[in-house]
Amino acid sequence: MSQLTIVFISLSGNTLSFVKRLSDYLAFNHSITTRQINIKELDHQTFPVEEPFVAILPTYLEGGNGIDDGDVEILTNPLGDFIAAHDNFKNCFGIIGSGNRNFNNQYCLTAKQYSQRFGFPMLGDFELRGTISDIERLAAIILKAQADFTH
Repeated sequence: MSQLTIVFISLSGNTLSFVKRLSDYLAFNHSITTRQINIKELDHQTFPVEEPFVAILPTYLEGGNGIDDGDVEILTNPLGDFIAAHDNFKNCFGIIGSGNRNFNNQYCLTAKQYSQRFGFPMLGDFELRGTISDIERLAAIILKAQADFTH
């Protein structure tokens, strides 16, 4: 059985629900165990993550339209701090964003910003808690990205 590390933050519970269902799917269908690091539980503590990992985060921004205003991250900053600390970003093989499509250009904007800031790819996105088809689609993308990163 192989392992996947997921570093994430969940504020409303949507991302946590997705990570739990993704982990169950990977265990059942691919015999992969997951190490889940929920940044919300760390109280701003950081530590090195030595193994490759995928990051998952929702988007919370200050108002506006996501283009010329309203593109400033709020609430999820501890995930960015964690990825930056100890050069953890060097072991991140990609990021997945979540959000609400009602916010148009702000949809998953934080994940796009982290991808640019840290230089790892944005692997995909899902809305709110995600669907089973999102889990199946993103699981395949994550497994490929992890394999490519480690070879």
